[in-house]
Amino acid sequence: MISYDLISRRYGRLEGPELLEPLIREVFPGRIALVSSFGTDSAVLLHMVSEIDRKTPVVFLDTGKLFGETKRYRDDLVERLRLERLETVTPLAADERTLDAQGDLWMSNPDMCCHFRKVEPLERALRGYQAWITGRKRVHGGSRAALQTLETADWRLKINPLAGWSEEQISEYFDAHDLPRHPLVARGYTSVGCMPCTSLPSPDGGARSGRWSGQDKTECGIHWSVNGRPMKRSA
Repeated sequence: MISYDLISRRYGRLEGPELLEPLIREVFPGRIALVSSFGTDSAVLLHMVSEIDRKTPVVFLDTGKLFGETKRYRDDLVERLRLERLETVTPLAADERTLDAQGDLWMSNPDMCCHFRKVEPLERALRGYQAWITGRKRVHGGSRAALQTLETADWRLKINPLAGWSEEQISEYFDAHDLPRHPLVARGYTSVGCMPCTSLPSPDGGARSGRWSGQDKTECGIHWSVNGRPMKRSA
């Protein structure tokens, strides 16, 4: 039985590829996945994983509300990095019919929209995995400001290899490995999610200030219950 406390003591001070390589190759072989939005910084982790093992599963949530640019960027990176196991997951068609028949739930109940389009599909996708990799960073601010590289979530290990990386480190990695940027970066976007809930960042805000702008919402619920509000199907 895997001891997450032991893993944290042994690897918790590592980051980037030095953290990923032993976890992918030795600790969780075949039982670890990278969850990627193929957003503005995603190429960094995707490149790191591709250098370690291109067969590592990459889980991509296609919410049905993404920018076309994000899907094209996904296809470009998968081909460029020769990723061999892209696993695309989508919301259940039955949920779309019953919860969001008009496609505008994001306006009236964005928490529930995120829940059935992202949280529930991801939970289905991660069945059978003991660990998953995320791209969250402390520089995102808010509830991510004290982020650790290793966390436990339910019974899985959550790995944040870039938790302590600065924006400068991310940019330097892009340049060092000649990685393409998300197409929307050139238009000023610093964080990209679903199209209806993504806007340009505010001048005095952080990188994620364009996500759910003007709403009491900063997270979709994948990493925590939605802003501390547990979701219920009856909501």
